[in-house]
Amino acid sequence: MTGRVVFVGAGPGAADLITLRGARALAEADVVLHDALTDPALRGLAPHATWIDVGKRGFGASTAQAHIDALLVRHALRGERVVRLKGGDPSVFGRLEEELQALARAGIDAEVVPGVTAALAAAAAAQRPLTRRGRGRSVALTTAVRAAADGTARVDARRSADTEVFYMAGRQLGALARALRAAGWEADAPVCVVSRAGSPDALASDHTVATLAAAALLHAGRPAVVTVGVGAQTVVPRGHGGARDGAPKGPKTLGLEKHQGCPRTPAT
Repeated sequence: MTGRVVFVGAGPGAADLITLRGARALAEADVVLHDALTDPALRGLAPHATWIDVGKRGFGASTAQAHIDALLVRHALRGERVVRLKGGDPSVFGRLEEELQALARAGIDAEVVPGVTAALAAAAAAQRPLTRRGRGRSVALTTAVRAAADGTARVDARRSADTEVFYMAGRQLGALARALRAAGWEADAPVCVVSRAGSPDALASDHTVATLAAAALLHAGRPAVVTVGVGAQTVVPRGHGGARDGAPKGPKTLGLEKHQGCPRTPAT
């Protein structure tokens, strides 16, 4: 009897961001094929399943997509209950299209369980709503790095919405700033960078397009999401609400467990 595959969005950080439906799917799994950035604590939801790392790591070792497709098909054809555990939401920059097509060619049923994508986790951590009444009516999700025709990586930016959210931008902030200017963003347009969004040690900093490159050192080695435009604007002034009154100015490296909101730095 052929098994089935459930694609589960694990969320972008801490294990408790997974949905109840996703947790139930894990509890029933025989095999879990998981991304690199999924929280290891999720193993506790499927302690008897076989866990296989099929993660893709930017600028590092990655599992070939064809190999992932083959593993999904192989285990499902054995009659096993397979969970493909993806960071964030499976439908957002998750290579879901290729994997669904591979299963369809093999005649295998699939289900997709949505998850919290990094853009939403970053907005929540920094307390910056991505949409704003009367002035922020559109949001675009974009990968900052694209493959050029010659096979090299190229940083690309657009101005297609009131708020643009760039994924996979952490190592390219200087180049992204230049691309934003070339795309028509003003030098003083607000930018919010959040690294490890959804994790206890999430860190946020405020910049403008002109000073975005300054965020590179603060967020070095951490997966980062860059929000530009209306959705990057501050909602609550410093000293009110999320951040503690009297907190020292400048970059803060304490995590969310030490603050009511994500630590923030003033524009640089």
